[in-house]
Amino acid sequence: MSFQICVAQLNLVVGDLPGNARQIIDAAHAAHARGARLLLTPELSLGGYIAEDLFLRPAFVAACDDALNQVARETAGLSGLAIVVGHPVNAAPAGAGADAPQRTNAASVLREGQVIAHYAKRLLPNYEVFDERRYFSPGQGSCVFAVDDVRVGLLICEDAWFDEPAAAARAAGAELLAVINASPAMARRARACGLPLVYANLVGGQDEVVFDGRSLAVAADGRLVGRAPTFKENLFFVQASRAPAAIELKADVAAEQTPEAELWDALVLGLRDYVEKNGFQRVALGLSGGLDSALVLALAVDALGAARVRTVMMPSPYTAGMSLEDAREMARRLGVEHDELSILPAFEALRATLAPLFAGRGEDLTEENIQARIRGVLLMGLSNKLGHLILTTGNKSEYAVGYCTLYGDMCGGFAPIKDVVKTTAYRLARWRNAHDPHGTGAGPIPERIITRPPSAELRPGQTDQDSLPPYEVLDAIIARYVEENASIAELLAEGFAPADVDRVTRLIKSSEYKRQQSAVGTRVTRRAFGNDWRYPMTHRFRV
Repeated sequence: MSFQICVAQLNLVVGDLPGNARQIIDAAHAAHARGARLLLTPELSLGGYIAEDLFLRPAFVAACDDALNQVARETAGLSGLAIVVGHPVNAAPAGAGADAPQRTNAASVLREGQVIAHYAKRLLPNYEVFDERRYFSPGQGSCVFAVDDVRVGLLICEDAWFDEPAAAARAAGAELLAVINASPAMARRARACGLPLVYANLVGGQDEVVFDGRSLAVAADGRLVGRAPTFKENLFFVQASRAPAAIELKADVAAEQTPEAELWDALVLGLRDYVEKNGFQRVALGLSGGLDSALVLALAVDALGAARVRTVMMPSPYTAGMSLEDAREMARRLGVEHDELSILPAFEALRATLAPLFAGRGEDLTEENIQARIRGVLLMGLSNKLGHLILTTGNKSEYAVGYCTLYGDMCGGFAPIKDVVKTTAYRLARWRNAHDPHGTGAGPIPERIITRPPSAELRPGQTDQDSLPPYEVLDAIIARYVEENASIAELLAEGFAPADVDRVTRLIKSSEYKRQQSAVGTRVTRRAFGNDWRYPMTHRFRV
């Protein structure tokens, strides 16, 4: 006995019920044509993951029901193919309290136009970006269905992290586990329950979250026997065969990427999907001649192509000549439309307007921020007039400590490197100069941009390190304090200088109001500034 399983590693759009249903139907026809007997689609594939408060609208769940019926009708002629489709169901399981959400995160198994099995997710994640207990009640029981003469147990995402759901499926007769969505614990789960496992993961960007694909086939002893590509849509085929000891799986194993290549692809996909799923034709950004805007430009061209990217250099009285030269050179290398708009006339006009109110007070941070805000006004004017999405260029190190200007360089609709600290930005820039992953040209970033001391260029002789600890120190504190919840006492015990710890943690606390008004950006670490990070702006706790 031998049969094929097809994992449809799809890039779906939240709320696009007709489009998502069509992707599933097309995948089913392609899988059937190649002889597959089981098709797995990602978790909540009909409505998209995750639809957040759309789940609270009965009309949305009803539309998912209609889409499921469409998939059933248009795959009814695919003889013998079982199709697993993820979708919400507007009914809480028996025993759920009156105040529990009256819907479940579910999956239906379709065959020849009929629902032959149904499963509701039992374990609901409520951490990091996940908030499923707000929307769903936990399911109960197990789901085991037959594909030819093999008994397949169905699990959804979090269910595969823990022993009991998989054990229940095995007790109900499962010989093979099928998991829709993702979990890094798959090999451990296969070993724990002694069953082979195939799992289907989503791919693509959804607001701040980007899903990596990398669907897997794992043997009963935990060995990896198949892996789909990362950050790419793919129909991933797995051959299942009955052996004396257990069901054996065979599949292709896509090559692993380096950390830098994987991070670059995540950022490119997150940016591309935000732009295209929201209907923007072009993007624009302020190109300063510094590292961060250079990195964002390279990402944008890799994501969208040079014809869809525009850059604007907005020199101030303090902009160095080399910044102008480097910005022009990078725009030339990547072939993007490039403009230069001096902010000096607007800066002088605003200083003159404010002079009566500022009389007797010397220039300070106020004048620096005015320059940044003039640039924000110019970029947003370009956005309004021409319909371009403005990309902000701030990195995680800056967002952490507020080294950014509200309504200035924070203006824009998407922040591609919001979750990338400065030291990682340098590493990515050097990697991108040495590689050309999307065919737009190697070496796009002039070397001087990478090697010169970073500066906002808002006053004479300014560098970032005038206001901040060295980035190696700053980023190390951010990693421990923001991403790992280390306390101030722990940071001091680890050898960080007391002055650096005090300064950085105070800045992190005092900058919350800025972060809560910042553009969304792609999440690539374990704790990003977004749904991962939910601190009050007003509080007095600091430890």
